[in-house]
Amino acid sequence: MKINRKGGFTLVEIMIVVAIIGLLAAIAIPNFVKARQTSQTNACINNLRIVDAAKQQWALEKGQLSTASPGTSDLTPYLGRAGTAMPNCPLGGAGYTIGAITVAPVCINYSTNRHAAVLAQ
Repeated sequence: MKINRKGGFTLVEIMIVVAIIGLLAAIAIPNFVKARQTSQTNACINNLRIVDAAKQQWALEKGQLSTASPGTSDLTPYLGRAGTAMPNCPLGGAGYTIGAITVAPVCINYSTNRHAAVLAQ
């Protein structure tokens, strides 16, 4: 008694595997997108911290009043990265509003609630 059986998968088995992969992708992809947006927001917050520290260091070294407002070229040597320009927001590439010494720098995307929308998710 010989049974001739060829190796392979049935259509039902393949459909089950595809359905499981689709279900896992449906669960995982939104989490990856949210993690990316959160990391971009955190990078922007870190850039703001670096710009504020450069602004404070510039004011101390140059003996500026608290109402003084440095330009981007004034802060470039204090950014901690030799020869680099001012950082941009990774969420949209927009620059930062530097402002006076006593005022914290502001991200343009924050005023349009792009960061708030990411943090609220």
